[in-house]
Amino acid sequence: METPAMDSSVVGKAAVRRVTTVLIPFLMFCYLVSFIDRVNVGFAAFQMNKDLGLSSSVFGLGGGLFFLSYFLFEVPSNLAMRKYGARRWIARIMLSWGLISGCTAFVTGPYSFYVVRFLLGAAEAGFFPGVILYLTQWFPAENRGRIVSLFYVAVPLSSFVGSPISASLLGLEGMGGLHGWQWLFIIEAIPAVLLAAVTFFWLPEGPADARWLADDQKRWLSARLEAERRLQEETAPVRERRTWRVLMHPQVLLLSLVYAGTSAASNGLSLWQPQILKSFGLTNAQTGWLNSLPFAIASIAMIWWGNRSDRTGERVASTAIPLALSACALGACLFMTQLAPTVMFLVLTLVGTYAFKGPFWALSTERLGPEASAAGLAQINAVGNLAGFGGTFLIGVIRDATGSYALALAPVLVLQLMGFVLLMATRRHRAPAASSGPAGLH
Repeated sequence: METPAMDSSVVGKAAVRRVTTVLIPFLMFCYLVSFIDRVNVGFAAFQMNKDLGLSSSVFGLGGGLFFLSYFLFEVPSNLAMRKYGARRWIARIMLSWGLISGCTAFVTGPYSFYVVRFLLGAAEAGFFPGVILYLTQWFPAENRGRIVSLFYVAVPLSSFVGSPISASLLGLEGMGGLHGWQWLFIIEAIPAVLLAAVTFFWLPEGPADARWLADDQKRWLSARLEAERRLQEETAPVRERRTWRVLMHPQVLLLSLVYAGTSAASNGLSLWQPQILKSFGLTNAQTGWLNSLPFAIASIAMIWWGNRSDRTGERVASTAIPLALSACALGACLFMTQLAPTVMFLVLTLVGTYAFKGPFWALSTERLGPEASAAGLAQINAVGNLAGFGGTFLIGVIRDATGSYALALAPVLVLQLMGFVLLMATRRHRAPAASSGPAGLH
């Protein structure tokens, strides 16, 4: 005969499994579309830069302005989501970024390019930390490494899926009197606008609103998450209530700087890797398919490493190891002059960069109390995107000055090494183990 505890454990596992199968694929697809709209400019540059007379420095600054506005609007956007609810705010984000991304097709020179990229960053600001905050309202702490990895795998998948699609859309050159790069922006903006409508009418605010959960599953999730919330209120290192105190808390700033290195690497390579590979004399189609390879491998490694982090319950080492791998591989890239070894080390760089994400965000949510989560998660991601601005811009400037993509990646390497050193310092601030609540998942 099963005991009540055993019954509850079965219900809990079923609840987590149900939420995972319903919510995560949808949110993954939304983020995949978001990232395609963010980085497709890397492929558009094959034609656009020549048509508009954009140098590498101009392109790097325009690409980087996305991250600057993302940084400026990240915290206000996440606070607005807490006020207006995930359904409304995420739908608003997706609608605005889709429309603005489509408008990139009509830029005419450097200044209009700067304006559109700045507006795109402002429109998308808050989506990622907002979803991370939203997931804490559905999943117990012990599941978050795996869940964040599943959600974040949309980023490398966006390059795996989007690279050949973007490359092929360039082939529409001249159709309807438009350039291929213009069709690229117009066509790839449509899914975001459609998903905004789906989000507004379908996305539930929390377990109590989910019609696809059984009543006992709703009760289990609510009780478990409430128990964890009370524990976090008492023991999390960051328990401030005032927004400015959260933003300036040493733990939040430390985690922000740790994230800066890997964010600069992932954002910089998403934007510049197609041009790095094309510099070896590849065609657009060859570049598209080869560019997808590192991201495909990184996607698999990311899911496996997130599962491992949840099984061991260890967050700091699970974050530090892939960060070290990424830094070492990127450092090796600086000395490569042939295509095959360059691709190999780019694969390892991205494997480390993306495997880092799941354990890192699980670690971050454990360090933040319930009242600090909205501002804290936004601050961490905002600083990371500010590093994305600096890294993307510097890659363009150094490339123009030296003609070398290898040297242009050096600032990103420095940020990664800094992040690794700072991450080791977080070992002194261990978050409490998540409570098993009324009926833990075992």
